[in-house]
Amino acid sequence: MSEEVVLSVGIDLGTSTTQMIISKLYIKNMASSFTIPRITITDKEVVFKSDIIFTPILENNLIDVKAIENFVKNQYEKAGISKEDIQIGAVIITGETARKENSSNVLQALSGYAGDFVVATAGPDLESIIAGRGAGAQTYSKEKHTTVVNLDIGGGTTNLALFYDDEVFDTGCLDIGGRLIKVDQTTKEIKYIAPKIKEIIRKENLPISLGQRTSVEELTPIIKIMVNVLENSVGLGEPSPYYEEIITNKGLSFNRKIEAISFSGGVADCIHSDLYMDPFQYGDIGLLLGNGIANSKLVSEIEVIESVETIRATVVGAGSHTADISGSTITYKEEILPIKNMPILKLSSQDEQGSRDELADAIEKKMQWYQLEQEFQNIALGIEGEKNPTFQRVLDYAEAIAKGLEPIIKRNEPLVVSVQQDMAKALGQCLHSVLPKDYPFVCIDSVKVENGDYIDIGMPVANGSVLPVVVKTLIFN
Repeated sequence: MSEEVVLSVGIDLGTSTTQMIISKLYIKNMASSFTIPRITITDKEVVFKSDIIFTPILENNLIDVKAIENFVKNQYEKAGISKEDIQIGAVIITGETARKENSSNVLQALSGYAGDFVVATAGPDLESIIAGRGAGAQTYSKEKHTTVVNLDIGGGTTNLALFYDDEVFDTGCLDIGGRLIKVDQTTKEIKYIAPKIKEIIRKENLPISLGQRTSVEELTPIIKIMVNVLENSVGLGEPSPYYEEIITNKGLSFNRKIEAISFSGGVADCIHSDLYMDPFQYGDIGLLLGNGIANSKLVSEIEVIESVETIRATVVGAGSHTADISGSTITYKEEILPIKNMPILKLSSQDEQGSRDELADAIEKKMQWYQLEQEFQNIALGIEGEKNPTFQRVLDYAEAIAKGLEPIIKRNEPLVVSVQQDMAKALGQCLHSVLPKDYPFVCIDSVKVENGDYIDIGMPVANGSVLPVVVKTLIFN
């Protein structure tokens, strides 16, 4: 079992900040010489953390692709690493930036900067999951068999992810962040107020307006309202009249008691900062918001666990490969191959215990994790499946998949289903009968996937009886 060292790069393009990390990943092939490669990451070492810059946005509200490219180029030079040395990596585009029409241009511009990029434009739900994994909340939930919520508080939004015993149970997003009010550091004049915050200021009749000089005292009432909404988001505090208004897409639903909480994102670094050095040193209300959280019920009424990463939670590491060959029980239509960098949507074991309709509902609900604006990204569905299912149960799965993935089917996008148990042939045949005639799909088995992974499926080998599959994982710990 020889150990190999690969250099991996992670680039995070967020609403307010952009940054990059270069890591050494130590990987071993755990399989014997006669079996399929099983690549395992044995260790990870961060070798370079970039400067953190404000995400460059042009006047027409598009991402400044040239500036991003220059930033990445400069950071490679600072690290003393040439782009040819990098084997794998990920670009994660999150927050408001994911909504900018030219995010795909950014990906093209950066594609030359890593051997094999995993690329994710993450809507609020997927961003919540990635940040929660980066902060260590998912790992903590697994080790302690408990319920943890991570609040990833950035410049424009707060992403929430609820983990229980290693599974993602729910996600949510609020329009609360450190840059919703921008203040000139020197003159203390207000330079920007986000629309939703402007509306609350109007309703509360607060003396806060564009162009005027402000102070910590004047901004305290609006900070209190924001903190109150954050408390409500995890079931604490007096109900705020503004909670519903502040929700970006949806809040968390509480079917479990929240035992612990963690914080990530830029504002997490401000929670224990000294406010009175210079409250507006970042040109915004991030420090005030952090200070408000430090004195809130979020900290006094729930156990706060220390995050592994705060501002860098979304980009701690990127890209490992698990090479697999899906066996002879597969079903596929060759014209949709090869498939590259398709994000995995994995059902929880609890989802899979449900009836056909409950399964369909769970798929439909989790599809929203991959929704950007009104568009659904194409995804690969990951399920555990059952060891010796009845024919009826396999049919239930097929019908639930067809119903749950309707937005993809309506667009005639290829359907990809990955089952861990050995039942892809039977499931594929049932799918064949419930999908529209000649519908393009592939159903593979014996491959283990997780939420936040990406899958590549190559052209068939061994006379069409096997498909090479590569699962790429974002590395966080």
